[in-house]
Amino acid sequence: MAMNSILNPDDIKKALDAFRAVDSFDHKRFFEMVGLKAKPADDVKKAFHVLDADNSGFIEEEELRFVLKHFGKDGRDLTDKETKAFLQAADKDGDGKIGAEEFAALVRE
Repeated sequence: MAMNSILNPDDIKKALDAFRAVDSFDHKRFFEMVGLKAKPADDVKKAFHVLDADNSGFIEEEELRFVLKHFGKDGRDLTDKETKAFLQAADKDGDGKIGAEEFAALVRE
């Protein structure tokens, strides 16, 4: 499944364009811009599964680095700083990875 089957491709493009600059990524603003924040829980869960590239049931730090590429082929890699900030914001139980419920809570922030 691709993100453009869950979200509006124009919204995805606008959000990716807004975060082109290095160290500009803001997960709250991004999820709002792509329209994920307004989607029902089922769609948020589908997005989680797209981002969980290895199907482990978690989004690990290495998968987070490439999160924007899952939204569009022209998405950039997150920097180490952005990746760590994203993980820290979502990883409420401190296990070093993001579970489906943690992701859903992050999207709803």
